[in-house]
Amino acid sequence: MRSILTIAMIAYAFPSGANAHEAQSGWQYEAYCCNGDNHTGDCQMISTRNVKIVAGGYEVELKPGDHRLVTRAHDFKVPQSQARRSRDAEYHLCLYPNEDTLRCFYAPDMSY
Repeated sequence: MRSILTIAMIAYAFPSGANAHEAQSGWQYEAYCCNGDNHTGDCQMISTRNVKIVAGGYEVELKPGDHRLVTRAHDFKVPQSQARRSRDAEYHLCLYPNEDTLRCFYAPDMSY
């Protein structure tokens, strides 16, 4: 009985399925990048049309609808040294604690 209760408590504390730290394709965002709330959705994949490769890094332009937290236009500059490696060949963006703060940016490997 005690082991069943323990398993139930663990299952409640660590629910299965996608959460704020998991990309749609199943790889994990780093815990630093998002707040862990299943309903906030601060990390998500963004379209390649939102990203421009510029000298020294990336320019990310977002409008409402490009990311679930965005309510107005944003233009973020991300140095190459601060970009994290995407695990699924897509761009991903984490906005935390609000839409004005680009916490993490994931980019696929560049091919030449």
